[in-house]
Amino acid sequence: MKVLMLNGSAHQKGTTFRALEEIGRVLKAEGVEYEVFQLGGGPIRDCIGCGKCSENGCIFDDDAVNEFIERAKEADGFVFGTPVYYAHPSGRILSFLDRVFYSSGRMFAYKPGAAVAVARRGGTSTTFDVLNKYFGISQMPVAGSTYWNMVHGTDGAEAELDAEGMQTMRNIAHNMAWMLKCFEAGRKQGIALPATERGERTNFIHGC
Repeated sequence: MKVLMLNGSAHQKGTTFRALEEIGRVLKAEGVEYEVFQLGGGPIRDCIGCGKCSENGCIFDDDAVNEFIERAKEADGFVFGTPVYYAHPSGRILSFLDRVFYSSGRMFAYKPGAAVAVARRGGTSTTFDVLNKYFGISQMPVAGSTYWNMVHGTDGAEAELDAEGMQTMRNIAHNMAWMLKCFEAGRKQGIALPATERGERTNFIHGC
């Protein structure tokens, strides 16, 4: 079993990474592999709704979107971490995830996910809420914790002082590991995935 974690910060070893690292430490102790995928500081284009997605992902391959999709195919669970920019996730991670899910969203179905927001002070609740939208539309069970998934601090060292935040990260990891083990046990017992209806697209305008 493996969890793929996305660091949506341009800083590779900042507060977001420290939060994800705490999750990873517990996952490893639970016998679950993990990888932190660094978004980095390179340019990331937006999804333009061109409809030219393929089995390989997005038609545009000048950034790491398709590389992430390839790694996601082999992952059993996901954690998306982001810093807070103006009470919102980083524009970088939203552009990235929009293209990932628009082109390959079905690949994430029935795999648990968790979102993590880090901030110096405020804006974490709205940021956490936005990232959770990806899970809800993609049939992904959500791994919760004992508080909203947030850590406070301006850098990794300060994040470690947020005792409740670090505790919350550890509990995410325990819950994620438990879910993965339960799903694996279900597969071994031959429990089938839920039936999914597709094809209906109701398009209309509500008028007065």
